[in-house]
Amino acid sequence: MADKTAISVDTTGQEATGQCWSCGAMRAAHFCDSCGHLQPAAPTDFFSFFGLPRKLNIDLQQLERVFYGLSRKLHPDIFARTPGPEQDWSLQKTSQLNDAYRTLRDPFARTQYLLKLEGVHMEEQSKTATEQARDTGQLKKQVVPPELLEEVFELNMQLEEARMNKKMGESDPQLAADLQATKKSLEEKYETLENELRGYWNEWDAIVDRQITGANEEHERKQVRDKMVSVLNRRTYIRNLVRDVNDVLEI
Repeated sequence: MADKTAISVDTTGQEATGQCWSCGAMRAAHFCDSCGHLQPAAPTDFFSFFGLPRKLNIDLQQLERVFYGLSRKLHPDIFARTPGPEQDWSLQKTSQLNDAYRTLRDPFARTQYLLKLEGVHMEEQSKTATEQARDTGQLKKQVVPPELLEEVFELNMQLEEARMNKKMGESDPQLAADLQATKKSLEEKYETLENELRGYWNEWDAIVDRQITGANEEHERKQVRDKMVSVLNRRTYIRNLVRDVNDVLEI
């Protein structure tokens, strides 16, 4: 399913961001509109690099076209004989371009990145939890999604039995078949999470479109952020369960 928000930026740059280092005219983010010189690489978020608002529905085909257009124009070979710093800037901008494209084209990476811009650092939360578990000698605490409680309880029993059988050199075809069935069920749940996430994208983008500020707006943003975090956490939890099954089945 194609994403919706179009990318209007062309391959020469975005909105004016200051004076060109070469001619002093107002320049675009990537190239000067007046003299055409490449502009310095500047710290920016991935949405801004492509001239996008911080919205989650993106026209992926247009994103790809802009990516390849900029890739050609920013390629370091073009600036190999150019005096001055433009070759270094092309290398820096090409790295930014690749990182931005890789992140924005993936629906889950895009969501996690936007959440990071909003102050939700999921990787840091996971790292902190891992370090706390290591320091205390306890297992890393993982909250079981409520809809998976019964299935996870049964799965943990099956995994424990399978590990014991493996240690004893025994096999249980029926147990293996049950684990395969559970794995399939989990993978199906995993695949449905993107559709749920897309629904929250629409809620988020609607808030951005309203362009209002205040306590009510921030409350709405937090509600949608929390729902997206829940989807990403469930996705990680299910992925880990599938990994555990694969380990036992040696897949």
